Amino acid sequence: MNQVQPHSLFTDFDIDLFKAGKHFKLYEKLGAHLMEVNGVKGVYFAVWAPAARSVSVVGDFNYWIQGEHQLNVRWDGSGIWEGFIPGVDKGTTYKYKIQSNNNGIITEKADPFALYCEHPPQTASVIWDLDYKWKDKKWMDSRKDKNGLDKPFSVYEVHLGSWRRNAEGKFLTYLELADQLVAYVKETGFTHVEFMPVMEYPYDPSWGYQLVGYFAPTSRFGKPQDFMVLVDKLHQAGIGVILDWVPSHFPEDAHGLGFFDGSNLYEHPDRRKGFHPDWKSLVFNYGRNEVRSFLISNAIFWLQQYHVDGLRVDAVASMLYLDYSRKDGEWEPNIYGGRENLDTISFLKDFNEAVYTNFPDVQTIAEESTSFPMVSRPTFLGGLGFGMKWMMGWMHDTLQYFKKEPIYRRFHQNDLTFSMTYAFTENFMLPLSHDEVVYGKHSILGRMPGDEWQRFANLRLLYGYMFTHPGGKLLFQGAEFGQSAEWNFEGSLDWHLLQFGYHDGIKKCITDLNALYKNNPAMYEKQFHVDGFEWINYSDAENAVLSYIRKGNDEKENIIVVCNFTPVVRTNYRIGLTTKGKLTEIFNSDKVEYGGSGVTNSKAINIDKTPWNWKDYSAEIVLPPLGVTVFKIS
Repeated sequence: MNQVQPHSLFTDFDIDLFKAGKHFKLYEKLGAHLMEVNGVKGVYFAVWAPAARSVSVVGDFNYWIQGEHQLNVRWDGSGIWEGFIPGVDKGTTYKYKIQSNNNGIITEKADPFALYCEHPPQTASVIWDLDYKWKDKKWMDSRKDKNGLDKPFSVYEVHLGSWRRNAEGKFLTYLELADQLVAYVKETGFTHVEFMPVMEYPYDPSWGYQLVGYFAPTSRFGKPQDFMVLVDKLHQAGIGVILDWVPSHFPEDAHGLGFFDGSNLYEHPDRRKGFHPDWKSLVFNYGRNEVRSFLISNAIFWLQQYHVDGLRVDAVASMLYLDYSRKDGEWEPNIYGGRENLDTISFLKDFNEAVYTNFPDVQTIAEESTSFPMVSRPTFLGGLGFGMKWMMGWMHDTLQYFKKEPIYRRFHQNDLTFSMTYAFTENFMLPLSHDEVVYGKHSILGRMPGDEWQRFANLRLLYGYMFTHPGGKLLFQGAEFGQSAEWNFEGSLDWHLLQFGYHDGIKKCITDLNALYKNNPAMYEKQFHVDGFEWINYSDAENAVLSYIRKGNDEKENIIVVCNFTPVVRTNYRIGLTTKGKLTEIFNSDKVEYGGSGVTNSKAINIDKTPWNWKDYSAEIVLPPLGVTVFKIS
């Protein structure tokens, strides 16, 4: 006898929204929900499986026997199976056993809306709740003042499994990270952390980018409430939290979303659109309304339930183009004959509109590596609606430039100046991410040429240039102290390096750059606007020197930046300026405490009325070797 009682959380309006692709809080309806029905405690289950002939809940409460607890299909054609099972309690493991109408195929699936999952390699879902008393009201109430596009965005990208390990080489828990990571990020001065995917994933070498539990923080590091503590503590320390989000593809693991009810339910049925050749994974069917509801609900879930401050959307380029990583004949043009995926474009616009409508004080960030137009422009102007976009061109050109011996850099000045020809076409974030320190690319430090002193001086110069360039900033863990080796996801960062002066100097330099960025409005108030930047001189390729002005709302707060990309000290170097007064040095990457040689402008410098660089005033300064110098005018 079926031991499932009829019960539903769905209204007719819910079903209409779901079918229309406009239900953005499906997690309140689908999944497993602890509740009391007619005075009896138990769990309400609901799962979308339109191709199913029958759906049973199996778990340790019924010895995993199919048919013992068979759900009821709704009469409205929604494909939702539901019911209330008395006596099931928090902590119970379960799956859905689905017999399909397609030749009687039987699948056994984890709950797509599970709030908690077993520790891999175990694959069952776990009945759980999200009860938690948040203590971050101060942050949430003022988040709009910390998270706007005219505020500092200095992001520390973290892979939770390899940031630091304990003495036995095991993962730190969410609770341990809530102490150690929070203190470290606060010390170094980053404004935000970005976590590589925390949603449940089965395979460690995927780094979290192959998800099976979209609504569950991975159990590798603890329980859902433990992750809430980590977010809470970051907020209490004044640090924002960005999550990597992966709506681009998902793995074919037997317990995951693939072939869920014996049909191509979540993935596109056409393998030319539904299979990703690079990652050997499945691609969502963005044209199916119920799938759009699932994905957008997932985005809203993390923002609502976990107080997340932003979502960085992975692999957007792979979503936008039908021919991405496909050869001729392996893709089909859209109805207009183009290569753009029109369903994806529509989906991303809906996603961003839903996010910003419900959470106007968060940010969405696109990892998009092509020249697709208006990624970070509002949808009402025809854009995709993201808040920011990663500036992959800047990253590529800059790292290529810095790999070159300084003697050759005068021939490659355009590698650096080119970014300013398009810097304000999008709201760009400058990334030096995990992708740049794996697969034989070397660490960021490992790319730098020269002897040991020059390598570290180059690294400080790179970071100084990055932080003074318009746009947000992102550094992957370890870059902030000059990690020597490539990133190894199976171990810890090489924290022992901080006992050595040059590495400790990099950390001090980054800490001071973060302070410089946060304490000078000219560096962030107009970081995405053409009015926030002015060249002093971009044509001194012979000396490999760049100079520019960063501007905010108050011109008295403007800062002057001069970068010397050679190891030659340049005395009496003249730069043009727009006003009279005195130049005072406020940052110098060649400071002795950073490991530099100590070539600084220790005294205020008079600005005289000598026209230079097409400006009315000028001053003579000293340029440190392989250094960036920042001034203010008083």
